[in-house]
Amino acid sequence: MFDTVRDDLRTTLEEIRAAGLHKPERVISTPQSATVEVTQGGRPGEVLNFCANNYLGLADHPEVIAAAHEALDRWGYGMASVRFICGTQEVHKELEARLAAFLGQEDTILYSSCFDANGGVFETLLGAEDAVISDALNHASIIDGIRLSKARRFRYANRDLADLETQLKEANAGGARRKLIVTDGVFSMDGYVAPLAEICDLADRYDAMVMVDDSHATGFVGAGGRGTAELHGVMDRVDIITGTLGKALGGASGGFAAARAEIVALLRQRSRPYLFSNTLAPVIAAASLKVLDLLESADGLRVRLAENTALFRSRMTEAGFDILPGDHAIAPVMIGDASEAARMAELLLERGVYVIGFSYPVVPQGKARIRVQLSAAHSTEDVNRAVDAFIAARAELAG
Repeated sequence: MFDTVRDDLRTTLEEIRAAGLHKPERVISTPQSATVEVTQGGRPGEVLNFCANNYLGLADHPEVIAAAHEALDRWGYGMASVRFICGTQEVHKELEARLAAFLGQEDTILYSSCFDANGGVFETLLGAEDAVISDALNHASIIDGIRLSKARRFRYANRDLADLETQLKEANAGGARRKLIVTDGVFSMDGYVAPLAEICDLADRYDAMVMVDDSHATGFVGAGGRGTAELHGVMDRVDIITGTLGKALGGASGGFAAARAEIVALLRQRSRPYLFSNTLAPVIAAASLKVLDLLESADGLRVRLAENTALFRSRMTEAGFDILPGDHAIAPVMIGDASEAARMAELLLERGVYVIGFSYPVVPQGKARIRVQLSAAHSTEDVNRAVDAFIAARAELAG
């Protein structure tokens, strides 16, 4: 039987390659950092890393690593259990309490990833008599999580408040018992920030709850790094915040849902990704606590990230590149053609700058781009070298 399937799979893989959509995995032979060694064609080379989610540069921070070493000795390597059987240690409860306090929520529940957190919320909270109203550009994990629920599904155009209100009216007209508006805090392909204050106003008007996936904001967006809810002054008006420990908060793995106490309590009882997945490794929980210590003790990393972001965006704009507007550390360089974006990424790698080209179906047809992600670990020289490499690669492409 598999011989027939093998031929079908090979055909599909060839179609992916022919369309320029194949995603090769480059192998890194060093810790994640602003500079990494990339293995390509069997020859390692040192390159500047401008495509990681390592916004605050904490993935190889010495204090985080030291905390992880200490946690291995104290708590062991793994739990070999789910939480409700014998998989809950003090370090897990401490991290949940710290995250809840940091984000201004009543409680937090840990997951093995934010994908799982988003996969566990909708089915637990919403039934066939309820409605979920989702931004059209929400992350795939939100889309998949919504599909698991029986709730009626409404979609509004990206950050379009008029369309959101239209969908809320339709949900009301359909007699929805509960309504949940869900949005990314920051949209990962564009760097755009959701208008949370206005979304919360509409939620109040139409008696809806608000959920935000703040994976690309927690730790560095807002005056205290508490995310887009803090940025917009609505920390007390957002009902559920999901996020990850795998980006700014150390860059490892693991996710969470911080929410009203009753929501978290129900998730502990009925959220399938939580009930049937192994506990987050204690070493990650302990290292994440150290990350929160670092975030709360100084804002130097956030300031440095903002400076690097402003420098890159201003220099690239002056050089005539099409950068989507904003001030987020995600700085998409718009190319348009998918093959041209892929070729530019190759030329940049040859010049010592590691970036990735994104094309359909990750982004719309004709909207191919190179998503540059700045880090607090980058120096001013690193940022200037990256811009110079873009200019040189563009000149070669124009050839």
